Amino acid sequence: MTATGVRAAARIVARADGRGGTSLPVLRGEGPLALRRTRAGGDEARVMLVGAMSGPLGGDRFAVTAEVGQGARLEVRSAAATLALPGQAKGEAHYDVRLEVAEEGELRWLPEPLISVAGSDLRVTTRVELAGGARLVFREEQVLGRVGEQPGRLVSRLTVRVAGRTVLDQELACGPGAPGGWDGPAVLAGHRAVGQLVLVRPEFGDEAPAARMLGECAALVPLAGPAVLVTALASDGLRLRRVLDEALALIG
Repeated sequence: MTATGVRAAARIVARADGRGGTSLPVLRGEGPLALRRTRAGGDEARVMLVGAMSGPLGGDRFAVTAEVGQGARLEVRSAAATLALPGQAKGEAHYDVRLEVAEEGELRWLPEPLISVAGSDLRVTTRVELAGGARLVFREEQVLGRVGEQPGRLVSRLTVRVAGRTVLDQELACGPGAPGGWDGPAVLAGHRAVGQLVLVRPEFGDEAPAARMLGECAALVPLAGPAVLVTALASDGLRLRRVLDEALALIG
């Protein structure tokens, strides 16, 4: 790795194939961002993001884009958790995700957790642009430190726009150098795993699920648009996944 870190990008384009299915005219990854098409059923295409190298490390810049065309359906998962690690190169690492879904398209974005390892410094920026009739299931999970260790510095921003209107724009900073109170009762309250689900469905514009608590450390909140947000805290990644899976099953 050079002193400025690794640059890597991956791009997925999904299109309706005209026969009731979804094609992948673009499936391109490089370096640590390898993409593999996996077996799918019905009209959905499925892609696995496979980490071919360690990272992101200090100074690295990763970028992933996914574009879902009109009437196409795409599910994206990752083969393993992403580890943000310290590296020989100094400076903040960046992981940028850009997702676009056209009218009547559907994206299910379900990667494995991001683990912030002690000594790492990572900024994650995710931007989702949806047409008015698009559908989305977006899951994000972050684990602060491996077992028995303190986390690195992690700054994560998520923006979701539907038909040109921002329905969610939030940022969370944790670990060394983050604003005071991130581990206090108003934010993580001592938990080491935080996650969220964003669901966008056209029918939510008429009737969205009502706000409610989902156990002691999770809540469902309707957003200002055809969308809902589930936010959850847990002591570890396994418990966090269980809570989010139960929330998704509850919403249906």
